[in-house]
Amino acid sequence: MDQIAVLLPCFNEAQTIGKVVADFRRALPGAAVYVYDNNSTDGTASQAEAAGAIVRREYLQGKGNVIRRMFQEIDAECYILSDGDDTYPAPASPDLARLVLERQADMVVGDRLSSTYFQQNRRPFHNFGNRLVRASINRVFRSRIRDIMTGYRAFSYRFVKTFPVLSKGFEIETEMTIHAISMNMAVENVIVDYRDRPAGSQSKLNTLRDGRKVMMTIFNLYRGYKPLQFFSLLALLLVLTAAAAFVPAVLIPYYHTGLVENFPTLIVCGFAGIASLIALFNGMVLDAIRSKERREFEFRLVAARYMQRYARTCDTIVGSETYDLSDKR
Repeated sequence: MDQIAVLLPCFNEAQTIGKVVADFRRALPGAAVYVYDNNSTDGTASQAEAAGAIVRREYLQGKGNVIRRMFQEIDAECYILSDGDDTYPAPASPDLARLVLERQADMVVGDRLSSTYFQQNRRPFHNFGNRLVRASINRVFRSRIRDIMTGYRAFSYRFVKTFPVLSKGFEIETEMTIHAISMNMAVENVIVDYRDRPAGSQSKLNTLRDGRKVMMTIFNLYRGYKPLQFFSLLALLLVLTAAAAFVPAVLIPYYHTGLVENFPTLIVCGFAGIASLIALFNGMVLDAIRSKERREFEFRLVAARYMQRYARTCDTIVGSETYDLSDKR
């Protein structure tokens, strides 16, 4: 088990990956630097290997798929996740790692938005999208995460080994953030500088396409992590809609004439009321299931702790001078 593992998912980053690997090796001399090549065609893997990184490959396209493979294959006390495009400062990584190793943080967020991001980033829609996503998640989940979509983070062993990676692409950062908040894991923020990509380096993030995916991820995770709140709001919306149609079209004419003049409206309002009750009860049932999943997750955290201790014990035995594989007695 590594004490610190630096994880660099890459797709066509040959221009910058050598410098990024070298920077992290200087900032964290004892860390293992892993570069996972995601079907690059520009020599990213060879550049990373030449710089001293451990190079592996993931053939399913997408950042989420790469991170899933990384989290499954690598064991470490602390994980530093960054990008291969040289936009994040490697010298800040010891500060992120210290919060995991010494203060037992489960996720440390490298906060770009409180420093130089809005000055360095030349894509106004990206800036707007970051503000929108941050405001949405912090309001819905009542959190204080300063940068939701940053690619610069540190994780504990128990976070990595209990996090179910479901996203395939760039929405993975949003998924990790919401998971940490909802599961009451220890989250810290560290302000880091951000610099835009160097000339000639192109972003793989499409503002509209990936922005839509991120917003759908927030919607789906909100429904999954807070089902009672979600379906209660849906039930309330249905009731208000039914009341807005029922009162002027059915109730007031009935009060004056004693007759129901709009039977189709009455029927539609009745179905809307029934649908609101179904939504409410669905939310209650799913909330009970969610509570059970929370309890089971706590047991998974305990299991991850024992797995971590077991890995440490194995490393101690293998590294012991008294352990001899040639001894066949």
